[in-house]
Amino acid sequence: MALPLSILDLSPIDAGSSSGQALHNTIKLAQRADALGYTRYWLSEHHNTSMTASPVPEIMIAHVAQATERIHVGSGGVMLPNHSPLKVAEGFRVLEALHPGRIDLGIGRAPGTDPRTALALRRSREALNADDFPEQLAELLAFAQEEEFPVGHPFRTVKATPMDVQLPPIWLLGSSDFSAQAAAALGLGFSFAHHINPEFAVPAIRVYRENFQPSQRLSAPHVILTTGVICADTDEEVEGLSQAMALTFLRLRTGRAAKIASPEEARAYQYNAMERGMLDEARRRQIAGRPEVVKEKLLALVEQTGADELMISAMMYGFENRVRMIELLATAFDLPDATSGPAQQITAQV
Repeated sequence: MALPLSILDLSPIDAGSSSGQALHNTIKLAQRADALGYTRYWLSEHHNTSMTASPVPEIMIAHVAQATERIHVGSGGVMLPNHSPLKVAEGFRVLEALHPGRIDLGIGRAPGTDPRTALALRRSREALNADDFPEQLAELLAFAQEEEFPVGHPFRTVKATPMDVQLPPIWLLGSSDFSAQAAAALGLGFSFAHHINPEFAVPAIRVYRENFQPSQRLSAPHVILTTGVICADTDEEVEGLSQAMALTFLRLRTGRAAKIASPEEARAYQYNAMERGMLDEARRRQIAGRPEVVKEKLLALVEQTGADELMISAMMYGFENRVRMIELLATAFDLPDATSGPAQQITAQV
């Protein structure tokens, strides 16, 4: 059986492009992924950043699911502390009603933004400082009608609508063992962010597998490993795209977040000594190369971690480059429809 391959899309905004173009390009990239036989297409939640156009994943999930036919579409993820569990439950029940069997609900506990923006989202310092993710998650599961609220709970008589639709599969996202332990205890799927914390992938996944408790949602542990990849036809293209993403993340880390840098920008940029050290760190988080090189590295990562699925973070300069990357990887990993349709049919929205 072929290894399932999926995509995480943050709707990156390229230098010289716009947010509107980024969102339309997300839909087009998802259509190509659907045609190529990818398993899932997840949309992220990030706020107050010029790098991405992805603050409301549920809206993009609706559009992507409508524009595709087979691929599972979900959140990677909804940052639960920013939202009411009831609102999340109802939103994803609507999505499930419209696209039955194709929606995933990925849940994260990070804010997906800076503290000031998180305060604007949550409306109070008490909510900002609250460490109540387990309680929020328990509410979400109760609104999913898997567990009842206890007697005397103020929400015991509140039902998420539409009432005759099941909440889609829930995945907990994480880059440490916190979400690994929660997913194991609740019998949920687990998605680990290798591109954020590569050193902790093996121990976190081990914690999840060793402590997994079967549930009505999931009978056995299931791990999606998400990692950053840059893949192109030639070594020269790979190097240019790698330099561009490293500069983009360098700017983010130093408080100068901007649109996704182009290879030309990266070649012209004058790095100081501190920045060169940070640049090396950023590049170590990327798996980069031609298709055969990337495949070898990814399969080694799967063997090391025991992941059941791979999810590729599609953060790379240039819509056409992202389309080409997912085509190359589809062929390298023998996806069922890897040869479907010529690449030139997919063009950036202008």
